[in-house]
Amino acid sequence: MLPRWFSSPSLLLVSTLSAVACGTAPEPSETPAPAQPEAPVQQLHPERRGIGLLPLPSGPRQQTVTVDPRRSLAVTDQVILQNFSFQSVMNQLVAQAGVSGLTSLQLYRQWWDTANPGPGLGLGAHCDDELLPDGTTGLNGFSYSCPREEGTQISEDPFSTKPSNAGAYIPIGVFNRFDLASQDGSDCGEYRILFARREGQTEEFRRGTLIFEAVLPNPQPELGLAGCRPVAQFWADLSLESSATVRGQKLRDFYFTGLPGFMPVVHLDNYGNRTSGVLTGQVRTNQFIQPPKAARPLFPWTMREFKLRKDCSTGTCALRFVPVTAKTNPGGVLFSPTSTHPQAADFQSVSFPAQVAALANADINRFSMQVEDRFNSGQSVSQGSEDNYSARFTTAPSTLRSNLQAQLTALGSTLTPDHIVRRALTQSCAGCHEHSKPNPDGTPGNDDLGNGMVWPRSLTFVHVSEQSPESGPDGQRFRISPALTDVFLPHRKQVLESFLSMP
Repeated sequence: MLPRWFSSPSLLLVSTLSAVACGTAPEPSETPAPAQPEAPVQQLHPERRGIGLLPLPSGPRQQTVTVDPRRSLAVTDQVILQNFSFQSVMNQLVAQAGVSGLTSLQLYRQWWDTANPGPGLGLGAHCDDELLPDGTTGLNGFSYSCPREEGTQISEDPFSTKPSNAGAYIPIGVFNRFDLASQDGSDCGEYRILFARREGQTEEFRRGTLIFEAVLPNPQPELGLAGCRPVAQFWADLSLESSATVRGQKLRDFYFTGLPGFMPVVHLDNYGNRTSGVLTGQVRTNQFIQPPKAARPLFPWTMREFKLRKDCSTGTCALRFVPVTAKTNPGGVLFSPTSTHPQAADFQSVSFPAQVAALANADINRFSMQVEDRFNSGQSVSQGSEDNYSARFTTAPSTLRSNLQAQLTALGSTLTPDHIVRRALTQSCAGCHEHSKPNPDGTPGNDDLGNGMVWPRSLTFVHVSEQSPESGPDGQRFRISPALTDVFLPHRKQVLESFLSMP
């Protein structure tokens, strides 16, 4: 009997392993500057797709596999992370692009010039490339704040090794997201490197993180998920290696060289440059760098997404970080009963009500939603009401509330429309990191997801903190959130162990 992961009427049988056929939207073609939203596609949130959404496989097990989450899923030990300098990542990407004269510092400064109005450095996109009807700046038809204080990083050198270099970015974690592997085996999941601005370790108002999220293609897609087994086995074997030094070298080789037959994780095609039908990854930022006190008010804590793309359309090639929409982050205005946004009617009447069944899933690790890119904002704001879907939805009667209730009634669900909106909020960057936390006074708030389900806590805006490291078995390591420790990592552990235990 085939495991449940592979039991489907439409099986592609390869040797003794089969994979569920699953439609995966192709990545849009290369996007030259200025910044443009990607072509409308349906794509699951970077945190919710692939085999992690499926029921765990049942049936006989070939072996028992047990992994240590802090060795095989979320690695934050400083002795290991010293193998992952920010400069080594940027240098490898620049070398792969082969763009004449390009340096890592130039690419870095082009990246952060996207937070400045044009013409800036004149190297690519800027945050005022799109103007909304009211004259404010936007991306994909939604608000996109401009300028941001992060734009001042164009005058910094993050690669200076001086201990006093406040603008340096330090590695604070590498992450195994095998649970995001596509159900058809076309890719083997995401593998991430998280960096934090050094200044943020001591300055609360100068924090910022960068996370490189590579989608690793399966070099033998004809084998389905079986072709990804070497990747899963590599991460599981780290749990058996007692030496942190050895684990660090193996991880460096995996990321920068690649397993036999696999491309390196750190490759520009894995961060947005791929134009084939296989998914490509992204780079996301968590931004809270503030101006000097005399120049404040504060910028809200905001998350954005970028694709790394090589563009030769003008005859001269350039490698650029291109601002794109934040996936599964519909603009908050779309939830408002009084919204006049041109996409609001379709979102409230058709698109979002169609997500009710997926959001009503009884497993906190498996409810999800798909959002067409035309509804996605270019940023996700973790403070205020801009992207707090519950606050926008209000408690008033509305067309959206009626449409959601109709879907819930058809499902026979006891959830309410408010529960569905709160669950949608958890799928956004701002919700997962901040808006879905419990109320300070302990009363039910956005964390109340219905049927006794409560969204777990972050570390206030982050799930991995660069501040106040803790002691671990191998020395100092960066802290991770209760959400990771208590909810998300146990699920990812089950997915990896179940996959490797099956014949």
